Amino acid sequence: LLEETGFVPKKKYTDAPETLEYCRVLSKRFKLYEKACFQTEVTSTKWDEDIQRWIVETNKKDYMKAKYVVHSNGPLNRPKLPAIEGINDYKGHTFHTSRWDYKYTGGSSHGNLSNLKDKRIAVIGTGATAVQCVPHLGESAKQLYVFQRTPSSIDIRNNKETDEEWLISQKPGWHNERRNNFESLLTGAPIKEDLVSDGWTEAFRLLFGSIRNRAPSKLKMLSWALTSVASPEMYKVGLKQYMTNKAMAHMDIRNAMQMADYQKMEKVRSRADEIVQDKDTAESLKPYYNQFCKRPCFHDEYLQTFNLPNVELIDTDGKGLNKISEKGIVFEGKEYEVDCIIFATGFEVGTDYSRRAGYQIYGVDGISVSNKWQKGLSTFHGMHSKGFPNCFFFGPAQSGFTATYTYSLDEQSIHLAYILKSAKDRGASRIEASQKAEDDWVKTIIEKARITADFQEKCTPGYYNNEGKVNQNPQNNTYGAGPIEFFALMKKWRSKGTLEGLELTNP
Repeated sequence: LLEETGFVPKKKYTDAPETLEYCRVLSKRFKLYEKACFQTEVTSTKWDEDIQRWIVETNKKDYMKAKYVVHSNGPLNRPKLPAIEGINDYKGHTFHTSRWDYKYTGGSSHGNLSNLKDKRIAVIGTGATAVQCVPHLGESAKQLYVFQRTPSSIDIRNNKETDEEWLISQKPGWHNERRNNFESLLTGAPIKEDLVSDGWTEAFRLLFGSIRNRAPSKLKMLSWALTSVASPEMYKVGLKQYMTNKAMAHMDIRNAMQMADYQKMEKVRSRADEIVQDKDTAESLKPYYNQFCKRPCFHDEYLQTFNLPNVELIDTDGKGLNKISEKGIVFEGKEYEVDCIIFATGFEVGTDYSRRAGYQIYGVDGISVSNKWQKGLSTFHGMHSKGFPNCFFFGPAQSGFTATYTYSLDEQSIHLAYILKSAKDRGASRIEASQKAEDDWVKTIIEKARITADFQEKCTPGYYNNEGKVNQNPQNNTYGAGPIEFFALMKKWRSKGTLEGLELTNP
């Protein structure tokens, strides 16, 4: 919406205050303030069959009736605390990074945490959030201990000021074009020009570029197609899959991708050697895993922070911490006494939907979404679930996942708008997935999930692979073939105009 609002980010990579400023611009532009209930938490949503409405209750004792309800809670919103022995025994101050306590630290998201000048601080975790806050903590605290299970991949960020002349010169539609370009590059689509040119797109260009150089010639493809009629495998898997298998074997894709990944990660590891003065610390900060096993990080101050005399890295070498005492943190028999423990331990992933949402959803005959999904997610296109009419789920579950998270939300909004308009045009007031459509979609998700399972099983534990517990419920996945294919699939579904898989009625 940058084009519509005229908002100009000051730098290539924005920050929290500017993001908040942008949200306020959008809220005023689209009059969202008039329709929002701030500082209000939903406590339950219940379907009333008699009146064909959802009853939404809140912690402010609200009792709202809604014809349609969209659950767009966000997958990463419930803070996760580590299961460390003695966590409740600690007598000092604690908080989670997502609930930052500025009253204790002072300062702002720009830093200057002046209240910590006489404080000993411990940070547990070295993921994407820790990478952002450790430089500010190291700059301000009397002593900072950073406790690491597995190091993050820290590449160059190189944040630059926005060139306003460049911005003015862009043609209408440039913002959406850049977004499509970014996501296409991340799925391996053959793109002539990298419009975004950041650490993410560079990594994927190197990864997929190495594969394209091994592509078979058209003549080779033709010979495979002609000889396929004599192959039992072709009749078993079909011509398309047969040709794909032949091409993958010819290109030796696994080894090609592994070599490209290794070369990239060697550059990341050498950066730690170049920046961090203490060799042992530098070695501990090197990520020895495939790049996309964990969320890649890009920062220009994080590694430098470990050169400060008041900053110490405690590397647990993948084991995690032993214990938290009344005074601090215990690892391998040594107690680190601290005034405050900051948990940079991320968010719950893969736990019960209602737990993460913060409220329960009760559908037809009082069935809860927790009970229905107890053995695994069950939806149609990730948006509908049988037994929950006029109820729509937004998010990556059994749907398309995009690195630019708002991209997928936009696509889901387009999809839902089409469904609601179509239902209205047909005089229908109740929308619900059929059981067959839902069952078929779950089978699709399970089949597509196999694409990434092998890769994730070889990764170190993290939220990308459910802490190493890969595919415990294979249907609890995103659409495994990537977002671009998923969005195309949804567009094709809409183009048919039949709303296939949905049951529309007017009770």
